[in-house]
Amino acid sequence: MHAWVINLDRSPERLARIRAQLERLGLPWTRLPAVDARTLTAQQRAALDERAYERKHGKTPAPGELGCYLSHVAAMQAFLASPHRFGLVLEDDVILHDSLPAVLQGLAAHPDRWDAVKLSAVHSGTPVPYLEVAPGHRLAVMLSRCTGSSAYLVNRHAAEVYARELLPMSLPHDHVVDQGWRFGLKFRLVTPTPCGHDDRIGTTIEAAGTRKFPWPRRLPAYRYRLGNELRRVRYGLTQALREKLAG
Repeated sequence: MHAWVINLDRSPERLARIRAQLERLGLPWTRLPAVDARTLTAQQRAALDERAYERKHGKTPAPGELGCYLSHVAAMQAFLASPHRFGLVLEDDVILHDSLPAVLQGLAAHPDRWDAVKLSAVHSGTPVPYLEVAPGHRLAVMLSRCTGSSAYLVNRHAAEVYARELLPMSLPHDHVVDQGWRFGLKFRLVTPTPCGHDDRIGTTIEAAGTRKFPWPRRLPAYRYRLGNELRRVRYGLTQALREKLAG
């Protein structure tokens, strides 16, 4: 197992902060230079399907969202180019709790029960737990939206699927990566999460210039979200039943 830390060249203080946490926990890691939205190439800009993004999300994309999205795709590619069986992807504003190493060991001991696992969360995700992977931490299926991409674990199959199918971008990364039904993946959550988000650190995704559309123009986004959440519930219930039968 190996960790990749997404970090902008212009954010050395954030790198120092997460380096101290990783060294304290004894986790091997590599810095992955983040794609900087301030210096996007024409080819990188072409990776955004802006019309689809506006239709699904009801607003214009933030300047840094494409850079963040491309950075996570690059993390999949870096992991696949390595010899490691599991890849831990971390954003540099994550908080790593002391339970993380034990959770990672527990997940590695049950590789057939997941393909990608969220280790941090902004919303609860309405988890349905089914397997203890460390004392006090259980692997769960989610029945509701759970955003945030600051910490997650993938196996090589999930990384191959994401590297192949995430582009072009039509939503923020954390709104699409958990669509297990779309990608044919066992997407899971560890509850309670062994990682958190440090709200004291400002985001590097610059939101200046983002424009939210008037509500009539957001109707396509509402339709998309309703359909997406219905698919999520159906997927979650089906996956929860399978895990219950698997014991």
